[in-house]
Amino acid sequence: MWTDPIFWAVVVLMAVAMEFWAMFLHGRLWHGVLWPTHESHHRPRTGPFEFNDIFAVFHAGVAMFLIIYGFESSHGRVSELMIAAGFGMSAFGMAYFTVHDGFIHGRLPVQFLAKFSYFRRVRNAHKVHHRKDHVGPYGLFLGEWELRRAKKRRIAARQSREVMGA
Repeated sequence: MWTDPIFWAVVVLMAVAMEFWAMFLHGRLWHGVLWPTHESHHRPRTGPFEFNDIFAVFHAGVAMFLIIYGFESSHGRVSELMIAAGFGMSAFGMAYFTVHDGFIHGRLPVQFLAKFSYFRRVRNAHKVHHRKDHVGPYGLFLGEWELRRAKKRRIAARQSREVMGA
């Protein structure tokens, strides 16, 4: 398992997929029907935790289930893939917590990340999201990409309206 390239490919693919999953959940559910829970993240925090942290606890539970069940079940390709998926989810969760909660919102001493232009751009894109409660970007690591994509759509829509009006 540890030397299997497929195992590690699944770990990486799951970590990347989690960004798209988080983007979907954040935009469709957290700023939709789950807003009463997520709203705590858009308000000043009064302690070390916020009600919104329940989302991370839920996903950590899923990742732990995949890893533990994968190790405890009969060894085979399916159990290895469950472990790999759990590791990928965990890797994303650790990166997300470090960058989002630690760097952007100051819950961890990781301000050295400001030395890297990529992380400064991630922080700036996230600040756009926090200026208003229900606007993107909803992703974290791809937030800047989301902003560029939205700008291109606005320009195309404006050009389309101009052509139709001409």
